[in-house]
Amino acid sequence: MLSHDGKYLVALSGGADSVCLLLVLKELNYQIEAVHCNFHLRGDESNRDEMFCESLCNRLGISLHRIHFDTMTYAELHHVSIEMAARELRYKYFEQLAHDIHADGICVAHHRDDSVETLLINLVRGTGIHGLTGISPVNGQIIRPLLDVNREEIEAYLRRVNQDYVTDSTNLQDDVVRNKIRLNVIPMLREINPSVSDNIALTAKRIAEAGKLFDWALEQKANECILEKDDNSLTIDFSLASQNEYILYHLLSPYRFSPSQIQQIAENDGEQSGKEWLSASHVAMMDRNRLLVCRLEERRKSMIVPELGKYVFTEKQVLSFQHVTRNADFHISKQKNVACLDADLVKFPLTIRYVENGDRFVPFGMKGSKLVSDFLTNCKVSLYDKRQQLVVTDAHQHIIWLVNHRPHHHYCVTKETKGVLIISAI
Repeated sequence: MLSHDGKYLVALSGGADSVCLLLVLKELNYQIEAVHCNFHLRGDESNRDEMFCESLCNRLGISLHRIHFDTMTYAELHHVSIEMAARELRYKYFEQLAHDIHADGICVAHHRDDSVETLLINLVRGTGIHGLTGISPVNGQIIRPLLDVNREEIEAYLRRVNQDYVTDSTNLQDDVVRNKIRLNVIPMLREINPSVSDNIALTAKRIAEAGKLFDWALEQKANECILEKDDNSLTIDFSLASQNEYILYHLLSPYRFSPSQIQQIAENDGEQSGKEWLSASHVAMMDRNRLLVCRLEERRKSMIVPELGKYVFTEKQVLSFQHVTRNADFHISKQKNVACLDADLVKFPLTIRYVENGDRFVPFGMKGSKLVSDFLTNCKVSLYDKRQQLVVTDAHQHIIWLVNHRPHHHYCVTKETKGVLIISAI
């Protein structure tokens, strides 16, 4: 966990656990600095804790970093609980401070009983296999050296070295879930088996070991379900992935889909093409027994094209409009990204926009009009690409080009055409 050549930041609240951690690391001659957060949630008691930490560090000759938070305001602004607000505030600060002082890690004083409480909380709320492994000893920069030590051993150590500590009065009130577990549930379980905490901790370790094998097998099965993958999208064989909800969770959770959404997706029969689920960053879409996962992009509604030139609709969608005279040297382009239209038939201003429900046009080479959605389906265009499909319309809002596919038949170049409007998707 730790190197004697390293430098470590110790989270110091003033409670027994963090005081024990600070003393042990100093006794073992690690290079440490302490950090204390005052969340201003307990009035004078919060200030008492800060003064205690200052006095302790002065006596031990340890540098102390202090910060004050308006936790209540943060919780209100971010619509989170007080507990979550305090957690977010302290860990963000810990990481920034560790970076500023070039610390190799952040030591926090979670112990074995904390890990047991976490396991029980996760079990009550509903969890996967990893929620039954308790707290991780190392998680990025966060290091928990006391994770195999229980609260009784911590207090016994402090008595032996004659070191006092402060007590957070809110820890004695069973008003939050963790306190209810600590003050009510675990004592009841100890009546059944005095070694319950030891046994739960041992079970968590065994589950963690089994979890390594589970993760390996899950990775193999999940990879078998991936048809295509790049930085922005993922295509999954839904018939394979839906055989086990764990596979879907493994594939979709990195894209910020919630467990309830993943459960809904798993319960889908795979036949409803077009059904969508939105996460904070991605959209998942059913498409002919495939599940497409794509990054959500800001979609501008439309862009007016008042005259010839180059128009940047998005970073990846740039269209060029130019006029040429039709002469003996002119040849109609056969490239899909180029449309050659009769300039006299096209009335400006033009509009670039995404395809909409009910859009129709007469594809070049056909006589009757066709729904754009049906045309794209016949071309086996994926749902994601349908969402990104652009059209160019004229002043009458008639589609003159289905970009990168077909121009409208009535606007195409004929023998009578004198001037040609060339639209290119660059």
